[in-house]
Parts: sequence; structure tokens; C-alpha cells
Amino acid sequence: MTLEETKDTAGPAGSDDYLERRALRRGSAGWLLLTGLGVGYVVSGDFSGWNIGLAEGGFGGLAIATVLMGVMYACLVYALAELSAILPAAGGGYGFARRALGTWGGFLTGTAILIEYILAPAAISIFIGDYVESLSLFGLESGWPVYLACFALFIGIHLWGVGEALRFSLIVTAIAVAALLIFAAGAFTDFRVDGLDDIPVDASAFGSNSWLPFGLLGIWAAFPFGMWFFLGVEGVPLAAEEAKDPVRSMPRALSLSMMILVLLAVLTFFAATGARGSAAIQDAGNPLVVALQGDGDPTALSRFVNYAGLAGLVASFFSLIYAGSRQLFALSRAGYLPRFLSLTSRRKSPYLGLLIPGAIGFALAAGTGNGARMLNIAVFGATISYALMALSHIVLRRREPDLPRPYRTPGGVLTSSVAFVLALSALVATFLVDVDAALIALGVYVVALAYFAFYSRHRLVANAPEEEFAALAAAEAELERN
Repeated sequence: MTLEETKDTAGPAGSDDYLERRALRRGSAGWLLLTGLGVGYVVSGDFSGWNIGLAEGGFGGLAIATVLMGVMYACLVYALAELSAILPAAGGGYGFARRALGTWGGFLTGTAILIEYILAPAAISIFIGDYVESLSLFGLESGWPVYLACFALFIGIHLWGVGEALRFSLIVTAIAVAALLIFAAGAFTDFRVDGLDDIPVDASAFGSNSWLPFGLLGIWAAFPFGMWFFLGVEGVPLAAEEAKDPVRSMPRALSLSMMILVLLAVLTFFAATGARGSAAIQDAGNPLVVALQGDGDPTALSRFVNYAGLAGLVASFFSLIYAGSRQLFALSRAGYLPRFLSLTSRRKSPYLGLLIPGAIGFALAAGTGNGARMLNIAVFGATISYALMALSHIVLRRREPDLPRPYRTPGGVLTSSVAFVLALSALVATFLVDVDAALIALGVYVVALAYFAFYSRHRLVANAPEEEFAALAAAEAELERN
């Protein structure tokens, strides 16, 4: 799309009033709140979910998968740190892809991110319900009243204001992180090396042994579960427009978030498997609690970790709601989705961007009750977005080498190329774990692309930040050619 074409498609949305009614509260988040947001996106994955990878690859398979996925996320995070310093807008990954890959690339990336951030909170609300029931809190059972309470309460806090929301997220995330450290200290007192590889070996699997009981293919099948230690950290750039000095705070927050998550992943993985054995926790809904007490009576530490697991789920649920609302806001503001979805309240909160995804998430949770299936769909969307964001970094480095880069990715294109290849590998792995989930996500993708192809791509908003960035780049390129 050329600069002139972009102006033609703006229509009545090309006025200053259009953006004033879609403004976020700037300067609300410093590097500390952003770091808390990055860890908060992910921390629930340490409490449950990752252990199912033991049933797919055994200790060795999941360990290798986690290392590879950790490398993928680290490479991606450093690429995003550079991109977020160049384009500090609420679109995050969609905005980067829009600049590098055009309108189609931007929509493909934004839709994939939106799938992740709508489905993941729906799944986590179900897990919260399970925890509430297992802890006998208020005599409640897991079901739609608990899911509704989660969405209503935490969306209400987001509607109150972004500063208040991120401070709440930081507090709950800090509680969850402290609990993981306390869990590790307690579990390591019972650590046994022989418990790590106690899953029975499938002799028919190629390359199988005690460390790889399901063979070499088990490593690949464990990729999605290795991702659960890091899934969501890439959402930090979605807060760029509400950050203080995003050019400096974004790279710092992304790097710190990733370092904290790597530490928590290593401690949780080894402490849980070593304390009780891989076989005992591979199918557990609350693996940390099982690691501490097994089939015995609850202990003071296991009860504490059980309650803290609820805090971890709340932290991720709360943070992912924020991410989904900002992605929907950015796509709507630029005209990729219906424009009314990007309207903001007097407190500068995108209220429809919070309420509508929340309603969809609640309906999915209440209607299906299948949290694992929804998380697998979310992982499918995530891997597509990772590949496209990594590709965006590569393309911008090649196409616009002179673009001012306040922060530069260590390793440059090599770093983002590693992220790109591993993201594609993880995408294929989703079909090994849950074919139905991958096909459902693909179906949603096809419907969204049809909407864009036949309707919204002809109604983009020229003065939305992501479109202005792209139009400026196109104009500069045309001047250079002339």
C-alpha cells in the first residue's frame, strides 16, 4: 500500500478526533511494572501444564524441548526488544509485522496473537475454578459462576485504569514468584536423581532409553509443553504506548522478564521431578503439590504452594486479559477489525476491547470446560505469531539497515533466524500433540482472513500509528528510488 492509497482508505476516520477518542494513558508503566507484566503473563505455567510434557517425552525429552524453546524465546525477546524501540506502539508484534511484511503480514500476525490472548485466559479461568474447588474455597465448585466472577472482577480492575491494573498484577506476580522459590527450597530437600528417569521405556520408539522413554520423536512432541515456561512473555511490547520512555524501558523489561523466567523454569523443573519422580507428576493437575506430598496428607508447605498456585493463575489470567485488549485495540484502531472496538473510556481504557474478548472467553470456558484444548489452540496461534515476528526482524534488518535502532539485537539476523526456525518447528509439533486443536485454530484463522480479504483491508485508517509508520517508510523508499 503506497502513501497515497493509505490516505484514500482513511475516510472519515482520518481526523484528529478519531485518535483522541482512542487514546491510551501514556507514561503509566515504568520498567518495573513492565517486567512484572512480562513475568505475570507466564508464571501460571510453572504451577501446572508443563509436566504433561513428561508424558510426551520423558524427563530427557522435556528437558531438551525446554532448552530449545527457551532459546527460541530468548532469541525472539531480543529481536522484539529492538523492534519495540523502533516502533513503540500498542500494536506490538502486529505493528512490527505491518512495517516489515505489509498489511497482510500485519493482519496474519495480529490475528495469531489475538487467538493466543483470547483463548489462554479462557483456559486459565477453568484452571482457577479447579483450584477453587480443590481448596474448598467458600464451598464453591468449578463452573460458570467462578468463571464469570473471574472475568467480571479482573476486567473491572482493568477498566479502572492501566496504572492500577499493572500494580495489582505486579503484587500478585510477586506472590507467585516467591512461592515458587519457597517450593524449590522445600522440594530440593527430597531430591533424588533416580526419580528423574523413572518413566517406563517404550522399546518400540526410535532412540528410546531411560532418559528418552518415548524416543527422539518425544523431544519434538514435548515442544508445546516446554513453551509453557515462557508462553506470553512476548506480549510486553503491547504496553509500549502506556510505558514511560518505551525506547529504554521495553528492552530492559523484556530482558529482565526472560532472565527471571529462565531461573524459575530451571528451579521448578528439577525440584518437582527430583522430589517425587517424573512418573508421579506427569499427569498431575497440580504437580508442585504432588511433588511435595505425593499420596500422603497435606503439609503446611504443600497447602501454601496450593494457594500460591491460585495466585499464579490469577496473575497470568489478569495479565493476558490486558494483552488481548491491547492487541484488539490496535487492530481495531487501524481498521483491521471494526473501528468501534478501539474506543476508550474517560480513564483511557479500551472498554470494548476488554469486554468483548472477556465475553467470548467466558462463553468458551462455560460452554466447553476444556482448558487443555483451549491452551493448545492458544499455542498454535502463538507459534504462528513468533515465526512472523522473527521474520519481521529479519526483513527490517535487510530492507532498512539504516533505520535508527536505539537498541540492537545481539547477534542480529542470526538471532532472529534461530527464533524463526524453532517457531516453525514448534508449530508443527502442535499437530503431534492435539490435531483437533490445531485444525480448530486453523479454521478460525481462515474465517478471519476472509473478513480481511473481502472487507477490512479496503477500510484501513491512515493516521493510525502503525499505518503512519508504514506510509512514511514507503514514502522514504520511493524518494530513494527517484
